[in-house]
Amino acid sequence: MSNLVKNKIALVTSSTRGIGRACAETLAREGAKVYLAVRRPEAGREIAERIAQNGGCADVVLFDTQKPETFSGMIAEVEKREGRLDILVNNFGTTDVKRDLDVANTRWDDFLGIVSVNLRSVFEPVQRAVPLMIKNGGGSIINISSVGGLEPDLQRTAYGVSKAAINFLTCDIAVQYAGRGVRCNAVLPGYTETDAAADNMSPDFLNAFLKNVPLHRAGQAQDIANAVLFFASENSSYITGQILPVAGGFGLPTPLYGMYMSMDTRG
Repeated sequence: MSNLVKNKIALVTSSTRGIGRACAETLAREGAKVYLAVRRPEAGREIAERIAQNGGCADVVLFDTQKPETFSGMIAEVEKREGRLDILVNNFGTTDVKRDLDVANTRWDDFLGIVSVNLRSVFEPVQRAVPLMIKNGGGSIINISSVGGLEPDLQRTAYGVSKAAINFLTCDIAVQYAGRGVRCNAVLPGYTETDAAADNMSPDFLNAFLKNVPLHRAGQAQDIANAVLFFASENSSYITGQILPVAGGFGLPTPLYGMYMSMDTRG
């Protein structure tokens, strides 16, 4: 432990499992008091207790996408308890592979619902957090986006559009509030081994996908948390508005790369 965010107040949405939990545990391990913004407070409290057992400090606030008032309410609750917020990690994101299809086959209501909740769960917390951060001399906002917001796909159109919008919003936030001490960056996971990802990808698809990843492995939640820690800490104090893929090199090679790897003709 190097205390990279010692005495900072952090909030991480959707932090009971996967990437969100790894981010919360990492920030706590590095000295921050972390608020787990979660739909199930009892599950959040269990994780907060484990964090405390490991020498960290954590608490719980309500974040529920079925209750949009919690998007700003969770920030207000942290302000009430702490008087400030130094780090905001917007980790929530969702889709439904049975409804989020290609353009011709996705119903408008399904498209709008997925885009709306993914964007609103970032926009409204930021809208409430920025004035609080400015009042206390600045802060760091990290949006968890996706390489799906960079690379067109055969389906999951709503998800990709929402993540592309979050990438643009990240840059807007960075430009608009840099002069007031608020930084904003985005971390874009590639395929990351989480329960949610496993539920949305078949083994055959995953095998084909990994042939397009130059580092030849799936990401781990800790890989994403490490990038979040960097953006949260003073190690990135001169960095804002950046869109950082953490994806093992996915999207970098020629489009023929996956086919080449499948042929296994390397010498």
